[in-house]
Amino acid sequence: MDMFAKLRENLKTKRRTIVFTEGPDPRILEATFRLKNENLMDVILVGNESEVRTAAANHGFDISGVTILDPATYPEMDAMVSTMVDLRKGKMSPEECRAALMKGNYFGTMLVKMGKADALLGGATYSTADTVRPALQLVKTKPGAHLVSSCFILNRPVGEENLRTICMGDCAINIDYQDDKDKNGNVTFTAAQKLAEVAVECAKTAAFFGIDPKVAFLSFSTKGSGKGGTVKLSNEATQIAKQLNPGMAIDGEMQFDAAVSPTVGQLKFPGSPVAGYANTFIFPDINAGNIGYKIAQRLGGFEAYGPILLGLNAPINDLSRGCNAQEVYSMAIITAALAE
Repeated sequence: MDMFAKLRENLKTKRRTIVFTEGPDPRILEATFRLKNENLMDVILVGNESEVRTAAANHGFDISGVTILDPATYPEMDAMVSTMVDLRKGKMSPEECRAALMKGNYFGTMLVKMGKADALLGGATYSTADTVRPALQLVKTKPGAHLVSSCFILNRPVGEENLRTICMGDCAINIDYQDDKDKNGNVTFTAAQKLAEVAVECAKTAAFFGIDPKVAFLSFSTKGSGKGGTVKLSNEATQIAKQLNPGMAIDGEMQFDAAVSPTVGQLKFPGSPVAGYANTFIFPDINAGNIGYKIAQRLGGFEAYGPILLGLNAPINDLSRGCNAQEVYSMAIITAALAE
């Protein structure tokens, strides 16, 4: 059974509702048409109803029965504004909240917060920041989470069995990792703790997708062979992650060849339970992560699904503005399946 067959089975066990923040977009409408026909989930489209229905008709997509909600005419807007004012705790006035909720990204996020939808998928026209910002302000991070991060699930039908489905993070959200400090300059949460948290969240997500996570903290160095740069960060994060998950296969820092080649891995990092067998890869910054997953996608024959946002109280995911309808459809299945 392939990855998406398992997710479809997951969706059949409990009915989920997903909200798309960009209802009139033809790619969103095509994906909605497919999801409706396959009866995989309930869909809410955000937008002017006439505009959405006209766009669907013009492109030949039957969306009858799909819920369309227009912020301008939403009957529960006053309650939504009041809830958002409370959530923003004096940072936004009622008038500012109402203005923000006229936008699909804020309106859709509040639908999730208020329990009208289980999950959200946006970004076909919004930037990543415009999808993440309302999520941070309204849905917020889950208990124990100190940051939002992301991962990509990469899948290919051929190749070594242990590398058919892999996880890479963080490739989209955190530019780099810096210590958090209080107003007196005291460190309250270290960069290494942040990277370790990213690894733990990636491993949980990898497991959800059927990967038995073997987590490698990547670097240009293996087991202290190099100095400088992010070597210290990756090494310290490895030790913290091991403490957080003592039963999980976690190791680092290591170079990519040591992570995936048993011969190289056991030569450079003898005795490591991960070196040579890794399937969950943790990058030390966004440069390495974004470049790495795109190389795997373009040269390695992997299909990349994500970014899947980690650390939030509800599944809210971001699309690339260059996405196609197939990617919207696939990410909708992933996002809704994560709503447990």
